[in-house]
This record gives sequence, structure tokens and C-alpha cells, in this order.
Amino acid sequence: MKNGESWVKYIIASYCRSHIHIKCDPYGSLIKNPGGGMADIGGYIVGTQVAVDLCGYRLTSPGVGLEVGASLGQNRNLIKGLFYAPHTVAQAMKTAHLAAYMFGEMGYRVNPAWDVRRSDIVQAVDCDAPEKLVAFCRGIQSASPIDAHVTPYPWEMPGYADPVIMAAGAFVGGASIELSADGPMREPYIAYLQGGLTYESAKIGIMHAVSKLMEEGK
Repeated sequence: MKNGESWVKYIIASYCRSHIHIKCDPYGSLIKNPGGGMADIGGYIVGTQVAVDLCGYRLTSPGVGLEVGASLGQNRNLIKGLFYAPHTVAQAMKTAHLAAYMFGEMGYRVNPAWDVRRSDIVQAVDCDAPEKLVAFCRGIQSASPIDAHVTPYPWEMPGYADPVIMAAGAFVGGASIELSADGPMREPYIAYLQGGLTYESAKIGIMHAVSKLMEEGK
């Protein structure tokens, strides 16, 4: 209380790497699941009317809020992305189930297992060795629609305590609804696989990763 007035506190939960599947997150990016692989930019906010209005005032100016703002010519893509999102997320979910089954059958520890209910599209594969983590990511990259010729290497990325290797031959940089994989170069050397705009193309990526791991195991 201050001068007889109540102070209302708001907590904002940021889901920059949001991969919603069951329910809507309070905040997220439209180059993730909700954009359906169509949106090049954008984000969304969910909350009470007052909370959303306050966010709008912060974005532009008090009193103006979300009544104005640059769409950058993206409105059509944003709407198409929201329309495609349920199908696209289903493709990514099928991809995760397939990856869990394939790598589990190869003897790798996977989380979650292929036959359990999921709450997101991320699939963890315990590669157990640095060279296998590298091989996994290189396999995914080699089957990407963009930059398939590029060879990923671990590097000391700002904001990470350990070197990180990433594979992401995506149409939109950072769009984890597209097939990608990454992992820190530390034990137990877990690869985090996610995305897949289409099940068919993602399956090719998984098979390339399988082949690279089999070559590494020789």
C-alpha cells in the first residue's frame, strides 16, 4: 500500500523457446509452434485485459497501446501460421516419437520414451560421448533444406557455460518448429532434437542422424 492505493504486481513468464502443445503459454514467439512455420517474426501475449494493456503501453506509449504498431507486412503470414499451427505441431510430434523409437532401439537413452504422452516437441537423446553428439547434429544438418552443405562445429556461444553445437538448416533463423538439434559439449552429451515442418522431411533428417551415429560407432 502507498498513499492508500494498492500496488498490483504482475509476473511475466517468458517462453522464448516455447513449444506449446497442450495449452497456451502466457508469452511466446511466433517463429516457434504458434507460427506454424509461416511467420518470419512476431510474438504473442496472453493474460488479463489489464495486463495485456500494460504490455501494449510499454511497447508503444501510454494511452496508445496496441491500437498502433508496425506489422512489417507480416499480418498474412501470422494468420496463415496460426491456421497451419495445429497440423505443423502434429508433424513435429510425430517426428519426436519416431526419433525416440529409432534412437531408443539403437541403445541410446531417450527422454521422453516413444510411447508416452508428451507436453512439448523436444526430444532428448543421450549420446554419451562428444564425438557422437557432434555426429548426431551433423546428420540433422546434412538433411536440412537450407545449408545442408554446412558442417556444424562446437563453439563457445555467448550466454552458455560450455561450448555448444547446433544444427539448424531452417528457413527462418531460430525457428525451432523447423527441424533442429543442439546440445552442450559436456557429460552426458545430450542432443536436443525438436521440430519438423513435415514428417516426411524430418524423417529423412532422423535417418541421416542414424547413419552418422552408425558411422561413428564403427
